[in-house]
Amino acid sequence: MHRRQFLSVAASAAVLPFASRIVRAQTYPARPVRIIVPFAPGGTNDILGRLIGQWLSDRLGQSFIVENRPGAGTNIGTEAVVRAPADGYTLLLIGTPSAINATLYEKLNFNFLQDIAPVAGLVRVPNVMVVNPSFPARTVSEFIAYAKANPNQVNHASPGAGSSSHLAGELFKAMTGTQLVHVPYRGNAPALTDLMAGQVHVGFDTMPALIEFVRGGRLRALAVTTLTRSQALPDVPIMNEFVPGYESSGFFGVGAPRNTPVEIVDRLNKEINAALADAKLKAQITEFGGMILAGSPADFRKLIADETEKWGRVIRTSNIKPE
Repeated sequence: MHRRQFLSVAASAAVLPFASRIVRAQTYPARPVRIIVPFAPGGTNDILGRLIGQWLSDRLGQSFIVENRPGAGTNIGTEAVVRAPADGYTLLLIGTPSAINATLYEKLNFNFLQDIAPVAGLVRVPNVMVVNPSFPARTVSEFIAYAKANPNQVNHASPGAGSSSHLAGELFKAMTGTQLVHVPYRGNAPALTDLMAGQVHVGFDTMPALIEFVRGGRLRALAVTTLTRSQALPDVPIMNEFVPGYESSGFFGVGAPRNTPVEIVDRLNKEINAALADAKLKAQITEFGGMILAGSPADFRKLIADETEKWGRVIRTSNIKPE
């Protein structure tokens, strides 16, 4: 083969994989896509999965179908995605438990940071420190003073040991030197029911779970736990004003099995960021207290790693075990 012919063939061979990747990205999705939500229907995770799934379905002309796979603190649904083909047709609705479980559980059948490819962030959701309206504290400062004057007499309700609400309370205890008694429940509903009935005193739940109870006066919000005020509860101060450096919030995003083609990950990232810029979707997210979490796959990977490290420290310091 002459040198010129050889160079021509070599150049063509180098272009083929690149061209194949472009075609694969342009033709994706060619069939319905599953979004595994590792929670039961009706919660924030499920709502977000259905909102983004419907938007992508309308945008890309293929169904993005939410499939609920609850159990084992999200580990069952996560493992289903880890074991799925890395072709972009099985996605995971990622939430804060994914970062928590890496430390909370001594043995998992997967390594989340290695086995799930981050695709895109969706939403950040504040926790809110709430008390029963009859509780004798109207500010965080008054609450801290009361808790210190009455050690082990103030009960902290959460949806379960190792939940984000539980860890938010443990972080508060560590940073304020208060001694609260943790009372775990099996889910948000019974915890909030007893909190509104005055059976327990304080909770650090996610804003979507309790915002209507705050607006209706059945719970008193003392602070929002993000570093900026929430548009949904603009009159509620942030925890950082009383406990400098305190931050606790839930995050949500989309992931895929490791080794999912980068061009498919990038296509999904581009479309999800377009969804988050949509005025109607933004309004729906803002209404329940969410804050848009747009960015690149690398941005979302860093967030997951940072949250895993942060909550890992709290778990180890407080010696928290799963139920």
